[in-house]
Amino acid sequence: MAPKKTQDVTDTQAAVEALRAALDGAGIVLPSLRVDPASPGLQLVELGRVRADVAVRLAKALQPETRE
Repeated sequence: MAPKKTQDVTDTQAAVEALRAALDGAGIVLPSLRVDPASPGLQLVELGRVRADVAVRLAKALQPETRE
């Protein structure tokens, strides 16, 4: 049985833009952040590869004690 689609299905491009804005607010840039063109039906977001220092900054930004 196929899963039912719900009304809260996220627009993939809007999700990319929201994530990009949030990351920008934390001073983090993911250059490869985009909608995954190979899987339109799955609504995947490609985060891409980043340098180790960016990965560390991203990890710190996600830690509960560093968020306001």
